[in-house]
Parts: sequence; structure tokens; C-alpha cells
Amino acid sequence: MNRIISYIKRNKVKSVVLLMLLVAYYFCLPKQLFKDPTATVITSENNKLLGAQIANDGQWRFPQNDSVPEKFKTCIIQFEDEYFYKHPGFNPISIFKAFKENITSGEVKRGGSTITQQVIRLSRKGKPRTYLEKLKEIILATRLEFRESKEQILAYYSSYAPFGGNVIGIDAASWRYFNRNSNQLSWAESATLAVLPNAPSLIYPGKNQERLLVKRNDLLKKLLENKIIDTLTYKLSIAEGLPQKPYPLPQTAPHLLQKVAKNHPGERVQTSIKSRLQKQTNETVKNHYNLLKQNEIYNISVLVLDVKTRKVLSYVGNSPTDVAHEKDVDIIDKPRSTGSILKPFLYAAMLDSGDLLPNTLVPDVPSQFGNYIPENFNKEYDGAVPASRALSRSLNIPSVRMLQNFGLDRFHHYLKELHLKDLKYNANHYGLTLILGGAESNLWDLCKSYASLSSTLNHFNENSSQYFTNEFCEPTYLASEEIDFGKKTSDKTLFDAASIYLTYESLKEVNRPENNESWEFFDGSKKIAWKTGTSFGFRDAWAIGTTKDYVVGVWVGNADGEGRPGLVGVQTAAPILFEVFDYLPNSDWFAKPYDEMQEVSICSKSGYRASVNCEETKTTYIQNSGLKTEPCPYHILVHVDKNQQFQVNSSCEDISNIESKSWFVLPPLMEYYYKTKNPFYKTLPRFREDCMGENAIFMQFIYPKENTKIFLPKDFDGNTNELILKIAHSKPETTLYWYLNETFIGTTKDIHDIGVIPKIGKHLITVVDALGNEANRYITISE
Repeated sequence: MNRIISYIKRNKVKSVVLLMLLVAYYFCLPKQLFKDPTATVITSENNKLLGAQIANDGQWRFPQNDSVPEKFKTCIIQFEDEYFYKHPGFNPISIFKAFKENITSGEVKRGGSTITQQVIRLSRKGKPRTYLEKLKEIILATRLEFRESKEQILAYYSSYAPFGGNVIGIDAASWRYFNRNSNQLSWAESATLAVLPNAPSLIYPGKNQERLLVKRNDLLKKLLENKIIDTLTYKLSIAEGLPQKPYPLPQTAPHLLQKVAKNHPGERVQTSIKSRLQKQTNETVKNHYNLLKQNEIYNISVLVLDVKTRKVLSYVGNSPTDVAHEKDVDIIDKPRSTGSILKPFLYAAMLDSGDLLPNTLVPDVPSQFGNYIPENFNKEYDGAVPASRALSRSLNIPSVRMLQNFGLDRFHHYLKELHLKDLKYNANHYGLTLILGGAESNLWDLCKSYASLSSTLNHFNENSSQYFTNEFCEPTYLASEEIDFGKKTSDKTLFDAASIYLTYESLKEVNRPENNESWEFFDGSKKIAWKTGTSFGFRDAWAIGTTKDYVVGVWVGNADGEGRPGLVGVQTAAPILFEVFDYLPNSDWFAKPYDEMQEVSICSKSGYRASVNCEETKTTYIQNSGLKTEPCPYHILVHVDKNQQFQVNSSCEDISNIESKSWFVLPPLMEYYYKTKNPFYKTLPRFREDCMGENAIFMQFIYPKENTKIFLPKDFDGNTNELILKIAHSKPETTLYWYLNETFIGTTKDIHDIGVIPKIGKHLITVVDALGNEANRYITISE
């Protein structure tokens, strides 16, 4: 050390110059050797290539891969630089031989460059091949050897060497020329690629095939002579043919590739996609597309999520249609009309808030809400239907009535908590149509919401009846990303576990289309909670299903919004849903969350908590919040004679002959339709004529609805058809008196239908019964 200090003091100028040279040497090599744009590459969860998007400069240059396949590594070293692991970045002997040969020939015939020098030359694009540049390469190569390991230098070379045309790097070359991953190449294929960077023009199909073959076979012979391969391998290798026309790169998940390219441009991204499931789903979508396009339905999207990890397992953004039908549009995240797909959320919200029990009877009668007149898909009415059955059958009128009773703002709040990003307006903007498709959402958000509900139920049962604070989180398509569900808490995140479980119990029932006898695609052995939806005008068809482990979502329609007859969720989307579920492992059904449930007595006929008047009851589990629901309002205690033919009281019958009987009684309009579907329904007996006092009288219009505009068509003879007025009375045997604009038009008894031909304009219909009860309705007859 003293000698060095002494030398520096005696030779200050030399020391400064030397120091400057050392500093220059240290900083002569750029920190980042290669700044070329790279392709965006996505792989499956087991690292199989799903697709790639070409780099911005038009080159198939994959992101650098630090792992070089062993066969290719051996071949490239044997062909380019046998002493690679021994030299410091340059080989003096090779340089001397090259210099001598070039001097003798009078031109540059041989470079004598090592792999390290070639890496430097590749990084310094466009530099002339002069002796000065060669000197610079040597200096930079030695600096690179100091900075990087030999393996890293090989990785640089393998990733940035040219392989003919616009193919750069071993990974891209392997797929373009052999249609497989580079670590799956044979010795012959590896040798073919190893000789290409030295003369990349040899790869062009139909050109220089003999020269390429000679180079490849010479390298294989060298491998044999160096005892790297045996004689049999050599003979088999030289018998292999050369690559011809380049293969297109795989496009197994093209729309996911688009999404990744936006968020991770130029990167190699390992996704959570299961390659086999993705290919199976692609095939299913292709098959159904070929059928649906005959009805001019061109677009399909499918999303599969893992409930437990919240990872994307399959992503089909669109069907294999053409450019004219928007084949490149990723529909999974595009807003579409929801149809009935939000109904389970309303059902769960009403259970969660204690406004409903699973089988509570809800009205299914003709209904008008201002100017809004909802209809069931089958144009029929049940009068009253259990709420769970209304959900599984996707009945519209009960859903709208439930929403009105629950409150539009309350339900809108629940939907906002689900983080449906396309729900952009306030509740009043959507009105009651919110539950039937008045709002928009997308397949990603809807599948995310179903997965969150399923996960809530799973976590509750697996973690001592606790919830997680971040249950309603975004799914991920990144294999490396782990979802943080937050902290455990005793407080529910949105819906309690019991409400979710009871909702799924309803969705487990098959909501078959009315009058559809064939249902071949439903496998009853699989327990799946699923729901379909169809938007107004037959523009969007949905089907979303969940098991304990998976969520599958399907959208079918036209990207341009064109509606088509037959574009119904249960007919077009549901078959795809169940085919995809067939590819997934079977799941056990959700465990019942007993800690959020109570065992109570329920009225068998009404679904309400049993009152003292309910004769037929059953014991079942309901959600804890359901304890605050009212007892059954439809069972009343009536007094009848011994034959149960008439109602009686003490004014007309001896008390000893009076029987007290519990009777199931629905309001007149509900009763009118209910008894057509329920033949065992018994209408409340009327009072015997000699009795004083009667029950309250009710009557309701069946048709027309309030403030309806009506057009009366004409028959073939030119005569105007009658307008048929209908009313339901709690005592059908009562005589009703009908008036049109205070003009008497007739009476009815038992069946209260009457025909009339009003003039064009506004009219008042008045109905009075024999006891003086009155009902009124305004209508308008239009031209």
C-alpha cells in the first residue's frame, strides 16, 4: 500500500490519467444494454404460451428470458464460441486467425468474435465492421464479463440474436419455426437455430435450404465428435427436416392479451389461465357461434373465476367471428343491459334486511306503476307465488313488486356496494326498471359479485363464523398476485351468510322456460346456483352460475346491440354455461351457515312465520333477520256451519253448531289468478242469507289498468271489437252494476266480465255491488 501511495506521489499525472481511464472503463458500458421494444407475451399458469402481440417496431422480439434451454446453449457454444467459459470476453487466438485470414484475402471474411463480443455488437446497432469498432467491442466485452455472469451473457445473446426476417431471440424463433417452446426443441431443431444468427437469411423458405442443412449437419457432427450426443441421436437428428413457412403464434386468449398489453406492455406475463380449460372453452364458444350465427347472433363472451383464489381461469372475450361483427372487441368488460341477472341481489338484500322469508308469497297479478307496466315473460299470472320460486322462474311482476316494497334507493345502495362500475346514475334515473334490465353492467363485474358472495359463504363456514373485510375485491389474471381478503370480523361485509345461502338454494332450482319440454343440457347431478337474464328487445342473453369453487359467466348477443328473436338467456347462454361447468371438477354444495340461522315454524301455504291460525306448518331454518317478519296475514279464523258450506254467526246459528275454522284467504285479485293454477284452493264461503253482518267486501279491477290507452281493432267485416271489462270480487255471487260515464251498461253475477264499445276519448268506468261498494277506473280509447 505504501509503495502505491509513493508511486502516485511521484507520478501524479500518470496516476490521474490512469484513474480517469479506470473511471471511463467502469462507466463505458450502458447500465441497460438493450432498449429495444419487446412483444407482449402471456403464458398460462403452467407457463404455456397463450399468445403474443408483436413489438412496436414490428419485430417478434420476446422479453428477455434469463433461462436458456440446455440443448440450444450447448449448440450455440459449440458453433460460435467453444472457449466461452474460459476467455475474459475476447479470444486472442481467434482474433489473430481472423486477422490473418482477412489480411490474406484483402477483405473482412472472418470476425473472430466471441459470444460476449456479439452481444456487444447486437447492443450497438448499425456500427460498421471496422478494426476500430472491433477494438471497442473487445473493451466493452471485457467490461461486460466483469459485470455479468456467463449465464447472463448467454441469456442476452439468446434473447437478442437475429433468427431471420423479423424474428429476434430463441423464444420467438422456436415458436415461429417449430411451433413449440424452446425448451422442447430436439437436438436437430436446436442446432438449426444455433447456426441462424451467423447467417439469418438462410431461414427463408425455399432459399438456401441446402446451405442451412449443411451448416446444421456439420454442427450435429461436431456434437457427435465431442461425444455430446450419441450415434443414434445423430442419425435421427440429421434425418429431421428443416422448417418451412413460419407458424403463426398461438392466439389462445387474444382478448386477455389485449388487456395485458394495455396494463403490461412489452412484458412477459404469467397469467392464472388454465390452458386446457381455455382451449375447451374456446371450442365450446366456436361450436355455439357456428349455430347462433345462423340466426345472425355473432358475439359470445365467457369468464371463469376461481372462488377461493379469485383468479381468472378462462377468458374468452369474443367469439371467432369476423371484423364486420367486431371480433376484436373484448365484451367481458363492456356495459350491457342486465336483464334479470340482478334479481338474486334483490332477493338476498330482502332476506338480509328481514323484509322477506324464502318462501313468502308475493303477488303475481297484472300491475301498473305510473306509466310502467311490467309483464312476465310468458304473459301469464300466478296470483301469488313463493318468493324463491319467483326467483328461480325469473318472474318479472313479483320482482318489480318486491323492489317497490323494499325501496329503490335501498336496493341501489346494495348494488353500489357490489362495485358495479357501470351503475353510474342515481336510483331515480333507473326507476323500477332497474330490476328488469334498466341498468347496465358487464360480465367481469357480475362474475366478480357472484364470486364474492360465494366466497363470503365459504369463509364464514371455514373461519368460525367470521367474515372478511375485503371480500368484495377485484379478481386477478396474474399468476403471481395473491388476493388480500382483509381482516377477519364478526360483522357482515354486505349480505349475511344465511341470506346468501338461501338465495343459492333458490337458484339451485332449474328456472326452465315455460312450456319448454326439452332441457338436455342440464345435468341434474351437478349442484349449481345459476341465473339467466334477457334484456329488453332480445339484445343481451346472460347466464351466470356458481358452485362452492367456481363462477362461470356467459354473455351472448351482438356487439352492435342488434336484437334477435330467440336471443334468450336460457336458450342461448345457459347451454354454454353448463358445457363449461362440465369441464370443471364437481364441487360439494355450500355448507349451511347455522350460526346465522334460526329454526322456526313456517306456514306451509303462505311461507310466512306461522300464526296461531295456520293449521299446516313446517319447521325450517331461516336467516336471523327473518325473525322480525310478520306472521302469516292470509290465514283468518272464520265461523262456519257443520258442513262448512256457509259462514255463520250467533245471529243465525246455535253456538253449539258453529265450527271455528282456519281459512287461507288471498285478496280478490290475487285469488282470481291463484285459483286457476291451484285447483285445491278453497274460496272463503259466503255468509248464510239469514245471518246478520258480513266480512269486509273487496273488489279489484283485473282489466283495464288505470289510465290505460286502448286501441279497439276491427274484425274482417269492419266491425269494432268489444272492450272486455273484468273485475274480481271477494264474493263472486254478488251482483255488480256497471256504468260507463255514469250510463248504466249492465249487470254481472259470478263471472264479472262485460263487453262494451266506448267511443274515442276518455271514459270513466264505475262498478257498484249490491251492498253499495264502488270501484272506478279511467281509460282512454285511441284511434
